[in-house]
Amino acid sequence: MSEIIILFLGAISAGLLGSLTGLGGGVIIIPLLTLGFGVPMHYAIGASLISVIGTSSGAAVAFVKEGFTNMRVGMFLEIATTSGAIMGALVSGMLNPNTIGIIFASILLLTVILNLKGKPDHQEPLIKGSLEDKLKLYGTFPDKGVLKNYSARNTVPGFFMMMFAGAMSGLLGIGSGALKVLAMDNMMKLPFKVSTTTSNFMIGVTAVASALIYFQRGEIIPVIVAPVLIGVVVGSFIGSKTLMVSKTKKLKTFFAIVITILSIYMMYNGINKSFR
Repeated sequence: MSEIIILFLGAISAGLLGSLTGLGGGVIIIPLLTLGFGVPMHYAIGASLISVIGTSSGAAVAFVKEGFTNMRVGMFLEIATTSGAIMGALVSGMLNPNTIGIIFASILLLTVILNLKGKPDHQEPLIKGSLEDKLKLYGTFPDKGVLKNYSARNTVPGFFMMMFAGAMSGLLGIGSGALKVLAMDNMMKLPFKVSTTTSNFMIGVTAVASALIYFQRGEIIPVIVAPVLIGVVVGSFIGSKTLMVSKTKKLKTFFAIVITILSIYMMYNGINKSFR
């Protein structure tokens, strides 16, 4: 019973982090299950994917209602992430758990390095006649009571980055929210809060595509999934309310610290073959 309570509290923390940063919660759930509870890697990934769906469901409604999420951008990029997620889930079944752990840590470290680069919070104007104009990849978001306009940039590179993000979602069970935020924030130059909220909207659909494959292989265990799912939904709801009044700079700093610690820990255990 105590283990279930600890897992539940950990899942709340994962949901909170996932909704605040667009990560999807898997970056905490997978280390918690594999290193804290000794759950086999593929079972942990299966539970994490379900938690990703819960995080997306818990936070997406609030973000859409508040006007942060760009649903048109999200649905367009889902074409790339969903196809990538299916490929990643298939490859995951062929890899050693320790190899997956090392890849997991490497992707998270890459995320931190790219996010530590100083850059402004983007707010690009729409260019008439551009691909973004034709696809209507633009919108508005509220900022201190004022609606601000923005438009996407570099749609084609962003689309392919999203395909890679989807593949990492299916392979690692992290929802690939970190890579999606990087693609939208760094490459497509969307405002950071639009990137994180749109990522939260997208990760649920991406996770469903790969979770079906894990379910078919018998790697989604109800007794593990249940407390994880309930916890992340609670945490993501709390996070969605917190984001509305938080500062972007503090979010990015928090994002970098948490991911660095977890990635180093996962890398160490993967190299020492601690996963099963």
